[in-house]
Amino acid sequence: MGIETEYGLSTATPKSQRALSPDEVARVLFRPIVEKYSSSNIFATNASRLYLDVGSHPEVATAECDSLSQLIAYECAGDRVMNGLALQAEEALAHEGNACAVYLFKNNVDSAGHSFGCHENYLISRDIVLKDLGVALLPFLITRQLICGAGMVQPAKGDHPAQFLLSQRADQVWEGVSSATTRSRPVINTRDEPHGDSKRFRRMHIIVGDSNMAEPSVAMKVGSTLLMLEMLEADFQLPELQITDPIHHIRSIARDVTGSTPLPLASGGTITALEVQQQLCARAREWLAHREDAGTPTAELERVVDLWERILRAIETGNFSGVNREIDWVIKLELLERYRSRLGDDWSHPKLTQVDMTYHDIRPGRGLYDVLLRRGMIERWIEDEDIERAVSTPPPTTRAALRGKFLTAAEECGAHVTVDWTRLKINRPEPRTEELLDPFAFTDSRVTALLDYMHDHHA
Repeated sequence: MGIETEYGLSTATPKSQRALSPDEVARVLFRPIVEKYSSSNIFATNASRLYLDVGSHPEVATAECDSLSQLIAYECAGDRVMNGLALQAEEALAHEGNACAVYLFKNNVDSAGHSFGCHENYLISRDIVLKDLGVALLPFLITRQLICGAGMVQPAKGDHPAQFLLSQRADQVWEGVSSATTRSRPVINTRDEPHGDSKRFRRMHIIVGDSNMAEPSVAMKVGSTLLMLEMLEADFQLPELQITDPIHHIRSIARDVTGSTPLPLASGGTITALEVQQQLCARAREWLAHREDAGTPTAELERVVDLWERILRAIETGNFSGVNREIDWVIKLELLERYRSRLGDDWSHPKLTQVDMTYHDIRPGRGLYDVLLRRGMIERWIEDEDIERAVSTPPPTTRAALRGKFLTAAEECGAHVTVDWTRLKINRPEPRTEELLDPFAFTDSRVTALLDYMHDHHA
């Protein structure tokens, strides 16, 4: 599993100074990376990828992870790496006479309405027909925002008043299953990039999800999807929930916090968004008794299903007190409602948009999420020690361990190397390359030989 997170970037500049464009700030942000690696697209020693994406969006793609808690640690580590770069950027700008605050937002829509993504990657068997799997997943994915959406205040548009949405990405997708990514964003991207043995593996690339702040919300998003994929791969019987024109309904679901949006079934009749999630959650609960206890421990997935059941019960009853410290959209909505009641119940008030955006500011001591976390108002899923370890060391149980070891040795020796998700290459004195096609292999004698060669010629 892996998560790719694109960050929003902006600055607050004194009125006496010229405002810097996101592109200018991004160049300063990545200056230490470029100075060290002569590139703005690198793999760090924790085996994650760090790069500057199109539109001046810093992006972190986590290393390959084989358990849920491990993935959450590396996703959070990306925030800490970006914060470190932001601190350096502020110091550099101040030294150059451009004192300003650098803001990094882990959200999906900027103030101009532009969208940027949070993509999930899951390794699945090549034997599965991706299109069929996608069709089976769509009812779950269009309704998943009920259980893990990040929430947002949508400004007024034309005749439509400002309102609260469950999801930031729901309005940004236009297809169900497609090879496109930007021209017409789909829920599931089918571009065939397994980053492994293409005879054995395929990558399920989901691009409809929100960037989550609360660790339990990340666990809910990834854990519920992992359970769905496990059940489908095992041919574990699921209810027939094929929705007619599912993408047509994803926006309506985002506007209904009660989950009562009616969805037409291809087999006839209708079902509500909440009922879709309830039926799938019930099967996930039953699946836990059958699954092999490998990868993510079953005990941890029990925590996921417990949270899944609690958020669905909260939606059904309208009592969110049992999940208002764990699910982003619930945390945010309760906070916004307290402000809104003082502002004339007007969702269009700019103060609400500011609160919404500030929740996603990843800078410690500045972002609203961080303030709530420090006050004990948001639950944790992992420990700080897990995140700190993930900042500098690779996951020890996947192929990422080999990439991290290779990159660490290269830095120690001053060796010139090139890496990607599957290849490790020593460029000098004689080029040597190894291809690692098994994402689960964390030891390999070929890599040991590469390290020996590196030390012999660069130590």
